[in-house]
Amino acid sequence: MRGDDQQLQTGMFSYVALEDRIPVDHPLRGVRKLVDAVLAGMSKDFDGLYAQVGRPSIPPERLLRALLLQVFYSVRSERLLMEQLNYNLLFRWFVGLEIDEEVWNHAVFSKNRDRLLNQELAQKFFIHVKEQATGHFTVDGTLIEAWAGQKSFRRKDEDDGSKGGGDFHGKPRSNQTHASSTDPEARLYKKSAGQEAKLSYLGHTLVENRNGLIAAAMTTQADGRAERDAALLMLHELTRGRSGRITTGADKAYDTRDFVSTVRELGVTPHVARRQNGAIDERTSRHPGYAISLSKRWLVEKPFGWLKQIGPLKKVKLRGLAKVDWLFVFSCAAFNLLRIPKLRAQSA
Repeated sequence: MRGDDQQLQTGMFSYVALEDRIPVDHPLRGVRKLVDAVLAGMSKDFDGLYAQVGRPSIPPERLLRALLLQVFYSVRSERLLMEQLNYNLLFRWFVGLEIDEEVWNHAVFSKNRDRLLNQELAQKFFIHVKEQATGHFTVDGTLIEAWAGQKSFRRKDEDDGSKGGGDFHGKPRSNQTHASSTDPEARLYKKSAGQEAKLSYLGHTLVENRNGLIAAAMTTQADGRAERDAALLMLHELTRGRSGRITTGADKAYDTRDFVSTVRELGVTPHVARRQNGAIDERTSRHPGYAISLSKRWLVEKPFGWLKQIGPLKKVKLRGLAKVDWLFVFSCAAFNLLRIPKLRAQSA
């Protein structure tokens, strides 16, 4: 029998709990459980950010859960995120809002950039998320296109009112003589010959080779030494407190004498792809573990692909190194949050 499509008066009450509307096997259930445990461990950090008296704020846990949804579902702005949160029951359940609870204004995220959404808190959130990693890693960097156009890249000695950046074809431009008027910390950079140079930052990750989890993440300004310098900083932080040696794989760009010698001083065995007249010789490459590390190098590219295709890092909509670094590290934590429940299910 055909159903009746008459638009009746909407009911005033709902007898189905929001929890019951989410499928038992929904992927976000495992993520929500993990996120709640991480945020509970950060409760003391949140306490230090807020005054003891005054009007209650929006709970920081809800703000961070909402931003995780923005990364998971490729929501392009906080304004659209709030629109989704207003009518999407799955989003409401994940954030912790009741069905009839009012959502906040999208400007709340901008107001909390300095206090809550900063580099320090992103690193703490990342550290709480990652599992205890194994002793074999791969390091690499990726280009993050800045929120600045080519026409904003003007000579540093130009007056603010000039329009010299309008026509730059055929004119030499470099980071020494030029800077972006909209994002001065972005740098003109290209990762390989023949590619277009863009105003960019560099995102760096250290990925463990067993499960592909991100063990360390950071963002730097784009230059020719940034990848190696960032790798040394992440490896130094990772080796603190460790007793045994670890290994790290990398591509040919890391096969320099300075990098290899410094890595060895840190107690790390460099399994770097060899190039002609490089620093890696038969003493390292003859071991079976060297070939295994090189075969695992592709794992470092998986997070980069996810961060740019699903996450918000193909072209960031924030300006300044500090804000871009917060977004990169937070998105890396989001990647781990999706990966860890799957690994736990496989091991179970």
